[in-house]
Amino acid sequence: MITVPGVTGAQDTRRAERLSIGRNFLVLAHRWTGLLLAAFLFVSGLTGAVISWDHELDEWLNPQLYEARNVGGISQPPLLLADRLEAADPRLLVTWVPLSVEPGHNLGLAVKPRLDRATGTAFDLDFNQIALDPVDGEVRGKRMWGEISLSRENLLPFLYKLHYSMHIPDGFGIELGILFMGTLAIIWALDCFIALWISFPKASAWTKSFAFRWRQGGARLNFDLHRSGGVWVWGFLLILAVTAVSMNLNQQVMRPLVSLFSMLSPSPFTRTPNPPDQPVEPMVDRHTILQGAITEAEKRGWHTPPGGIFYDPEVGVYGVIFFEPGNDHGDVGLGNPSLFFDGKDGTPAGANVPGEGSAGDIFMQAQFPLHSGRIVGLPGRIFVSVMGLLVAMLSVTGVIIWQKKRWARKKMLMKGVGDV
Repeated sequence: MITVPGVTGAQDTRRAERLSIGRNFLVLAHRWTGLLLAAFLFVSGLTGAVISWDHELDEWLNPQLYEARNVGGISQPPLLLADRLEAADPRLLVTWVPLSVEPGHNLGLAVKPRLDRATGTAFDLDFNQIALDPVDGEVRGKRMWGEISLSRENLLPFLYKLHYSMHIPDGFGIELGILFMGTLAIIWALDCFIALWISFPKASAWTKSFAFRWRQGGARLNFDLHRSGGVWVWGFLLILAVTAVSMNLNQQVMRPLVSLFSMLSPSPFTRTPNPPDQPVEPMVDRHTILQGAITEAEKRGWHTPPGGIFYDPEVGVYGVIFFEPGNDHGDVGLGNPSLFFDGKDGTPAGANVPGEGSAGDIFMQAQFPLHSGRIVGLPGRIFVSVMGLLVAMLSVTGVIIWQKKRWARKKMLMKGVGDV
């Protein structure tokens, strides 16, 4: 092959220029994306580090909601207490009932307003959680989970909801906060790939992208904490971003996307939900649903007892979750198995069995366990807390880098004006 002098060099120069332009564009995209995300990721990171321990911290802060007063008494059946509560206050519908109570603890129920036939809309309730003494059914406490309040009673629920919605109010029949944070999670996931690409400017010096200049401190260390810190935990950051999309935009984005690559089992929660102020009243009682679930579990050869029953009034679906007492969060693995039933006639409406189904089903089952760290139990929860702090750190260091460069550009501009 004949080499024309100067041609190869010119091609190399043009290729280098194109690569430089491309890199500059990606750097710019990462910079402005980072500034868009910084405040929200900072808050989500810090709150995520805390809510990994939401149950433990909430119980410590609010013993009146958790600790039973009649410790030596005989506990009544939880379903019976739920029935009595609904009979005492026809405005409410119990939507979550644990089927066993930890020794020395209250029975914690979730409630939602029923449909007011007179107005055609839901009753107005100022609480959605209630704690009952398991012996005599006395109300030990109430609260509105997710209320904007920093009181001891509401602190952990406030932080939990802040984590995924920033408490942005709903509007136009849409959960705007959940939609907004889910959209930011998509942007964050895409930005993870941009950040990884620009973290390795030269193949010959790739080791620098893993190093920290501890002794030099200052701006250099801040830069390394942002770049190298992100590189070391890049895979985990991507997992948090992708699972955040699943948490907020499961039906809108994640299930349609996963279904392009793998068949997904039908879910009753893909039904078009009713507005919150127009709940679907159940036509079948909890006792009938529970008995049907126990029968179905026996057919499937399950030996784990039913641990809780819930009802979703927006789609009219019951769910019975199977777990041993104290394992309601499904620590370790892909969570607890569930059976679903139609609230109108009690017919089976599907099941969620961890580890079973298509590859897409198992991928979807893994989303919350991965996001919370519970997939590997206590070590995972500790790790997710640390990752929350790292996300907050990356947000702060990124803003510092931008601010320092902004000051430097302004200083050069002022110097240039002075020279003129």
